[in-house]
Amino acid sequence: MALAPWRWLLADQVGPHFLDDDTQPVLLVEARSLFAARPMHRQKAHLVLSALRHRAAELGDRARLVRAGTFRAALTGLGEPVEVVHPASRAALAFARTVDGLTVLPPRGFVTDRAEFAAWAHRRRGRLRMDDFYRYARERHDVLRDLPAPARRPRARTPVDVPPPPPIVEDDIDAQVRRDLDRWADEGTRFTGRDGPRRHPATHAEAQARLTHFLTHRLPAYADTHDLLRDGDRQLAYSALSSAFNSGLLDPEPAIRAAERAARDGAAPPAAVHRFVRGLFGWREFLWQLYWYFAPQFRGAGWLAATQPLPEWFDRLDADAVEARCLADVLAGVRDTGWAHHTARLTVLGNYGLQRGWRPADLADWFRRSFVDGADWVMNATVIGMSQYADLARVDTRPWAFDGTHVDRISDHCAGCRYEPGVALGDTACPYTGGFEAFWHRNRERLAADPRLSAALAGRDDPKRRDAVLAQEDKRGSEAP
Repeated sequence: MALAPWRWLLADQVGPHFLDDDTQPVLLVEARSLFAARPMHRQKAHLVLSALRHRAAELGDRARLVRAGTFRAALTGLGEPVEVVHPASRAALAFARTVDGLTVLPPRGFVTDRAEFAAWAHRRRGRLRMDDFYRYARERHDVLRDLPAPARRPRARTPVDVPPPPPIVEDDIDAQVRRDLDRWADEGTRFTGRDGPRRHPATHAEAQARLTHFLTHRLPAYADTHDLLRDGDRQLAYSALSSAFNSGLLDPEPAIRAAERAARDGAAPPAAVHRFVRGLFGWREFLWQLYWYFAPQFRGAGWLAATQPLPEWFDRLDADAVEARCLADVLAGVRDTGWAHHTARLTVLGNYGLQRGWRPADLADWFRRSFVDGADWVMNATVIGMSQYADLARVDTRPWAFDGTHVDRISDHCAGCRYEPGVALGDTACPYTGGFEAFWHRNRERLAADPRLSAALAGRDDPKRRDAVLAQEDKRGSEAP
């Protein structure tokens, strides 16, 4: 009788849906090289190791956990057939195809098949928009078909009272992970951000408990706090489960169906369910498919005037160097937790880098390393394509550029900030307002057809003002605002 092949579970494949049955032997690998190339957030490194080790403990005698310098060293000499579910990055897939005796299985953890997406994209003749894909996918997979379209609701201007998620309780595995990372740091491995306690799920049980809590207690308020920023409340009514989905702890389709049931049972309003499902079944699926559909690199990375390196204060998550309250609060959240919700990422972090012409690839790499949910397939499209508008409008039709008055409308950070959101020049000029005008002036020939940007600059385009703003922002340069 032929031996059953080992199922190699990668660090982003640690959920139960990556196994076929309860008997197959499982291989898990800790490769030190994964943490050595570029400084990774300490909490992301902890989460990766904790998830692998917890999964090995759950599987018991079925699992073999190999610790090695590289993945190739771990696989060399195994002497038995091995298979792996399609990796989530091109680099990992290319490596897998060079390993003798390693079989690559189809992808899991996504609803839409890649061939199905490619056929849809071919019919679109290059015009690929998330909204169009989302409508197609909902009809194709019968998602939210009988749920009424959400009515427009005003944003909540006061904090929404939602209970905190179930706490993460660290155990002996986490304690050993922390000791190992401390030792690695002493040996020269570099990390960014601050150490735990662990805030994100490392097991399927923890992730499922968080998802159940979100669907019951936080989903009803999700639409009310969507697209808002609140000083001191960095989670609002979000689930903060992106790392659990991206690490494979949760399968998105059951979560989508559970949200549908919440709407049908009257446990959550349609507006909230539509928002949640749109993010999980719309944007997440769309970004995954775009990553594999397009060539290995997004073309047009120099389309906008974006050639500046990341400043050191930003790369090191030095929130204490920043006076602008919105940026200081969001950057401190990344430093302390390795996470921020999507509005903070786009409107505060990405918007600031876009205005200053930071290199899109550098910023995407920063998001990958600094966020616990960071992955190539997510950050290439959302940062390079959507946030930094460097892919010739493949992901979005306009750059996510906003001035300080927009930040003021959606947040409470501007109250008490030394900068004034409506001021572009002078000592109290908001770096987002001055930065927005400078960004538009530098790229005006490329962006002249964008009606939103043109309207936002109306009355602020006389030559003297333009020259003063450009001179001011050039002088600011890479200094922390």
